[in-house]
Amino acid sequence: MSTSAEDLRTIALEEFATAGYAATSLHRIADLAGLSKSSVLYHYASKDALLEAAVAPAIEQISRILETLATRPVTKESRNEFIIEFVDFLLAHRLEVHLFINQGPSLVDVPVVDRANELVQRLAEFFASAAPTTEHRMRFGVALGGAAYMLVAQHAMGFESAPEDETRSALVTILSELLASVPVPAHQE
Repeated sequence: MSTSAEDLRTIALEEFATAGYAATSLHRIADLAGLSKSSVLYHYASKDALLEAAVAPAIEQISRILETLATRPVTKESRNEFIIEFVDFLLAHRLEVHLFINQGPSLVDVPVVDRANELVQRLAEFFASAAPTTEHRMRFGVALGGAAYMLVAQHAMGFESAPEDETRSALVTILSELLASVPVPAHQE
């Protein structure tokens, strides 16, 4: 069985998220894939290129979500649509979110991580501008950050056995409830 570039991306993402980007070598990824380091380098020119390939789909998806969010009026309906998109993003990209939450601050000046951090900042700025008070801004932060952290720490918290559809439903309900008291700008309702 041959190992594809996609297989290497998956192996690398799992290793970067669990062992840490700095602690993971190309040699380790090659060993896990049953390949030589030169075979890994055939597909990816460097560890940074492999990280880029591993997290780019998540960055592209959250970027699309943010573009959509920025182009539609802030209404209860658009907020509910965003919550569903955000939960689906978190579920599809748990390892990438894990990597960004736990390692993002220590990976400053890694271009792909810088892009991810910029998107998180854009998301924070959007909701800061859409929330009229400190309490409302904090609700968004706790809701979105808490949902992300919950999925990242799910294993440690003993919730790993919940079926994904049950997890999705619970997160959508909880986020919706947490954000229900945040008013929607009257001129956009």
